[in-house]
Amino acid sequence: MTESLLGFLAIFALAVLRVPLAFAMAIVGTAGLGLVRGWGPALASTAQVVYESGFAYTLSVIPLFILMGNLVARAGLAHELFAAANAFIGHVRGGLAHATIAACAGFGAICGSSIATAATMSKVAYPSMKKLGYADSLATGTIAAGGTLGIMIPPSTIMVIYGIVTETHIGKLFAAGVVPGLLTALLLMAVISYTTWRQPELGPAGVRATWPQRWKALRGIWGVLVLVVVVLGGIYGGVFTTTEGAGIGASGAFLFALFRRTLSWRILFDVLIESARTTAMLFALLIAAHIFANFINFTSMPGDLKNWITGQGFSPIMVVGAMMFIYVVLGTVMEELSMVLLTIPLFFPIVVALGFDPVWFGVLIVVVIQIGLISPPVGMNLFVINTLLPKVGLPAIFKGTWLFVVMQCLTLLILLFVPGLSLWLPSFMK
Repeated sequence: MTESLLGFLAIFALAVLRVPLAFAMAIVGTAGLGLVRGWGPALASTAQVVYESGFAYTLSVIPLFILMGNLVARAGLAHELFAAANAFIGHVRGGLAHATIAACAGFGAICGSSIATAATMSKVAYPSMKKLGYADSLATGTIAAGGTLGIMIPPSTIMVIYGIVTETHIGKLFAAGVVPGLLTALLLMAVISYTTWRQPELGPAGVRATWPQRWKALRGIWGVLVLVVVVLGGIYGGVFTTTEGAGIGASGAFLFALFRRTLSWRILFDVLIESARTTAMLFALLIAAHIFANFINFTSMPGDLKNWITGQGFSPIMVVGAMMFIYVVLGTVMEELSMVLLTIPLFFPIVVALGFDPVWFGVLIVVVIQIGLISPPVGMNLFVINTLLPKVGLPAIFKGTWLFVVMQCLTLLILLFVPGLSLWLPSFMK
């Protein structure tokens, strides 16, 4: 157990020295195995992890979903989603903010990335809100919080990574994210309603659209519906595997972009480069996490910690609640995906030993990542928005997110104490 503790301390020390966390986990994992098993077995184990990760068929789902999301973003579907949502609810107080949340939910169903969702909506929704007189704090806070729906509503890149690392059924994880995703969207809209009720000038109402205008706006989102039904319907119905669904989704997004004439050779090149860059980053983190997990599992720490917790008589839900608190705190100072990959080897065996469903725990993990993405001072969505909207200062963005952070924490508590919200849809899958 001592070796594991020293390993965690070494990773944090390297992080303080600004060594990328992927490199830090790989270095500590390899060095730790070298010290406890010998350098020959350690180097062989590291080489095997790199080789198997590079040739693992199941991991091909990651670049395919990333490619699908990038193609969809370039096809301009976000504009149609926002226009359709605005046509139905834009006339109420805070209507454009509500429409942004609805559009984020729809875009998340075909994107799978929180950062991509927030970045896209910064370009699509912010100009309309600014033109109507929305406060920068409400506009950017809504976009940042709505962007987190990209990793809860399936398909979700984070759920894919969690499923691969923990060997949890990815299709069931996708199904488990539907109800919590819709719940999160409704609670975020509740924050907007409360904010504009207290200060109506922050989010004035727009013009009411006529029914012909609404039907016309709905016709613009047929591509989204087709992709969602084909990809998720096929996965849930057992027609094809998650990897095959990702391939079909990427192909469908490519054909849709061609059909809309939004895909030039230059744009296609940019999409492929961006997809490759994101995939390389995620694979580096995954490989490093596997190397570090091999070291942790070789030591006695996971077993010792599991035996100590079960021997103390703590309530199982209290143990998981303590884990969630640790995640929320760490999310304010660490990059969220790295944080989860670093701690999963330690926490996941305990959760399984306590008898909890790995699918339910995966949903909780996504929620704490959502909280971290919009929590100052290092929330990734906040800096993405600040980069795309440089005229809006970080203080205004931070001010606009705190109520959404509180509501996300409430969402976490609801899902923690009502597991059925996450497990109802997966119960219908074999």
